[in-house]
Amino acid sequence: MFLGIDLGTSAVKAILVDDRERIVGSAAVALTVERPRPSWSEQNPQDWWDATLEAVDTLASRHPVQVSAVAGIGLSGQMHGAVLLDRDAKVLRPCILWNDSRADDECGLLERALPDLGAIAGNRAMPGFTAPKVLWVRRNEPDIFARTATVLLPKAWLRLRLTGEAIEDMSDASGTLWLDVGARTWSEAALAATGLSLASVPRLVAGSEPAGRLRRELAARWRMRVPPVLAGGAGDNAAGAVALGAIRPGSAFLSLGTSGVVWATTDGFRPYPRGAVHAFCHALPDVWHQMGVTLSAAASLAWWARINGLGEAELLSELDGRIIGPSEATFLPYLSGERTPHNDVTMRGVLAGLSHDASRASLTQAVIEGVAFSMRDCVRALAESGTEITVAGVIGGGARSRTWIAILSSVLAIPLNRLAEAEHGAALGAARLARLAATGESPDAVCRAPPIIETVAPEPALTDAYERLFTRYLELSSAARENSPRRATARR
Repeated sequence: MFLGIDLGTSAVKAILVDDRERIVGSAAVALTVERPRPSWSEQNPQDWWDATLEAVDTLASRHPVQVSAVAGIGLSGQMHGAVLLDRDAKVLRPCILWNDSRADDECGLLERALPDLGAIAGNRAMPGFTAPKVLWVRRNEPDIFARTATVLLPKAWLRLRLTGEAIEDMSDASGTLWLDVGARTWSEAALAATGLSLASVPRLVAGSEPAGRLRRELAARWRMRVPPVLAGGAGDNAAGAVALGAIRPGSAFLSLGTSGVVWATTDGFRPYPRGAVHAFCHALPDVWHQMGVTLSAAASLAWWARINGLGEAELLSELDGRIIGPSEATFLPYLSGERTPHNDVTMRGVLAGLSHDASRASLTQAVIEGVAFSMRDCVRALAESGTEITVAGVIGGGARSRTWIAILSSVLAIPLNRLAEAEHGAALGAARLARLAATGESPDAVCRAPPIIETVAPEPALTDAYERLFTRYLELSSAARENSPRRATARR
């Protein structure tokens, strides 16, 4: 038996998987995000720990025999968060999350301090990444920075609580801007640019390698026969790729989670910072990947649902399953700024083209079309880097809506595969990495693609209509970028 634990932004999820890849049980415990100031986003790591204990306790109570036989535990986690610890491993402040944008100024400082950062880290400096956050703390909370002995990503902190060891995998470490992604090792120059050293960061392993054992007292709590080995694990998107079998060059998928991701597995380190494309290590040895990221995918629909006081499923049901043409309105999903291809956290969303004929359903359609267009922008940036995507699977909460997938397929003009067990995503990938660490099996034998439930092909008439609408989207996007506070400040 293998246990996968996914430390997400909205919940901690745990799943129990047997030797035949059957999901025996699952549990989830919700998390909340604190926003003490505009553009800030934080969580208390203790809440992650409490939620993890509750989730695994639930599995242990429902499936005691299976949990007792767990041989390996895998972790996946939200990326980029900065957990600052003192010399006694005590948390010094709330974790600054991936969707926090306070460190915009620090990105420019970091790139000036290390001009070849993009070539080393494979990415532009963005406020969501870890290094600018720590530089912000150094500049704005110097007393806390002075007491900082170690900086961990969220799942590495969770591993520390589970095992007592500070270890990180290379896929998650890629999102710090401190990793030499091509060499798969920490960059002393990048660390020094934020006032840190090799002593400030954890030991690195591949996601499929053993990375500590569960504390005996926790194994006893869950009545496990032997303390299981923990795998290196993965950042949430890399774990999702493992769950989908996207472990070989040419594999691709789209994730419609809180943020949206266009993923492509690559045969080497292929940075393209000019297009704000991420080039990261995969969770498996000697494999890399590229990603385009839109910051508000399902988050855009959640925003629209909150405004209407309705559930997201209820809003989607009003579209009655078939789209015969684009909405008259156009939506830019820049509610938290945008990464690919703009790298501008100060951009803001737009809802344009409104008339007296606009209905709630038509505006719901405009919202999910806007997310689809932002993902097309990501696909376009990947194509500029030399990576063409011709077919892809779809995972994440948005993947439950066939309507959304149908719109996305027609906007991208490629077939999209609805996949079995797609909702387990990162947690299933974590469980697979646990199996690899515990058994030493080949990734090809374990990380197989799930069955395809349905292939949704683009509708030619819709594709043509969306092609015309995409031109309007790009015009609005260009205007939004030119009028963003960052651009306005640069022009002064």
